[in-house]
Amino acid sequence: MIYSRREAVALLGAGGAALLVPSGVRAETNTFDFDHGVVIERARQLAAHPYQPPRVELPKALDDLSFDAYRAIRFRRDKAFFGKGRSDFRMELFHLGFLYKAPVVVNLVREGVATPIPYDASLFDFGETKLKDRLPIDFGFAGLRLLFPLNKPTVMDELAVFLGASYFRFLGAGQHYGLSARGIAVGTGEAEPEEFPMFREFWVEEPLPGATSIVIHALLDGPSLSGSYRMVITPGEETTVAVGSTLFPRRDIPKLGVAPLTSMFFYGENDRRQYRGFRPEVHDSDGLLIHGGAENWTWRPLVNPDVLRKSSFPDPSVRGFGLLQRDRLFEDYQDLEVRYDLRPSYWVQPDGGWGPGRVELVELPTDNETFDNIVSYWVPETPPKAGETLRFSYGLRALKLAERLTPLGHAVHTFVTEARASGDPSAPPPHVRRFIVDFEGGELAYWLGEPKRVVTDTHASVGKINAAYVVPNPEIRGFRLFLDHEIEQPNTSAELRAVLKVGDRAITETWVFPWTRKD
Repeated sequence: MIYSRREAVALLGAGGAALLVPSGVRAETNTFDFDHGVVIERARQLAAHPYQPPRVELPKALDDLSFDAYRAIRFRRDKAFFGKGRSDFRMELFHLGFLYKAPVVVNLVREGVATPIPYDASLFDFGETKLKDRLPIDFGFAGLRLLFPLNKPTVMDELAVFLGASYFRFLGAGQHYGLSARGIAVGTGEAEPEEFPMFREFWVEEPLPGATSIVIHALLDGPSLSGSYRMVITPGEETTVAVGSTLFPRRDIPKLGVAPLTSMFFYGENDRRQYRGFRPEVHDSDGLLIHGGAENWTWRPLVNPDVLRKSSFPDPSVRGFGLLQRDRLFEDYQDLEVRYDLRPSYWVQPDGGWGPGRVELVELPTDNETFDNIVSYWVPETPPKAGETLRFSYGLRALKLAERLTPLGHAVHTFVTEARASGDPSAPPPHVRRFIVDFEGGELAYWLGEPKRVVTDTHASVGKINAAYVVPNPEIRGFRLFLDHEIEQPNTSAELRAVLKVGDRAITETWVFPWTRKD
């Protein structure tokens, strides 16, 4: 059955999404004049009332879908929004089902007028899934996908996906999906269960012919807060997303995570406990990089811990942070299917000062690669209070080669091994570990001519450093650090720090790494 626009909008307005009707509604069509102030005002109104989660009753055929069956439900490519001749962008929608059971409203904004998209089963190819009954026009969607010719002018590639809670992913040219960004994080890594606010409604501005960016507005809602987001996505070699958010806490929030990034680290060169099969490394990201307010750069390689681990990096004015995939060599992964070597790095750069706070890293244990066990975000020093208005603006970049972020030498390898010489048959001491770190880039190649000028500055939060020295590594036109660290007490954790210097001047980022003595 084909519905008129009037019927579609009326049905959507009466549905389970509980849309708030803004001022400026056109009575004859229920479309309305739109700007981002509409989203801000809706978020403000939502925060003034108790949280009501969106609900929809899924048919059993959709509620019980397996991953493969859900993936087989595809939006018909010939039905994509923003057709040929209008722009290089296309938009497709995701169907509800499997894990995605909360309805999302998607609106089109054309020439300043917003119109909800009605549900229509003919938009989808359901594969082998059979639906007995016709679904209502206010059924909603699970999310949306944007397409753009990133790599070839004649091929529409996935540019960005908004699907599940406040998660979204985006790609630059030649990249494969890996880590995700999120709208906000609430209580991540704490004793109480984490909240997952969701983008419950989107407004997508139809791009004009020749447009190089696309604008998406989103309404976020969750038990602790509501908020509005405006995101400008600009595709390219390094696709960027300019994010502006306005948040309204419903209640005091002990820990708010701003600009959160979520990734996966199963095992790598510094953590071989889970190694199996033929792949030397399995991870979407291999480290956290932080640009501090005093031009300090910190690199923290990721680990797959035995228990939840939180690491905190306070800074009065952080300039940027991101989860990076520095290792770009295919032979270090040997995976032709998922191509971990092509996973993007995401870099967050605050727009203006966010004030004092900390970058936090949460690492969760995992025994498989399907679980995103890494989260990083910025936490304001003063926890938000109910009734406040919070604003955060920042840029996100999808990087392939992240070396250009820092002018300093950077850590490219971290190895953890026993503290004994190769071939030594004696048992190594269980309370000592040897860490081997390779640094390259910056001005390190210059100092290969005067290697004795390069020294290391090391520190341990617990225990003692028995040895630390640097040798040239001409294979990477850099230097290799050897560090032996001892922990006397069993079941004790320590954090190690090291930076290479010439005189009193740092010529590399600061390498930070945790380890725990287990007995």
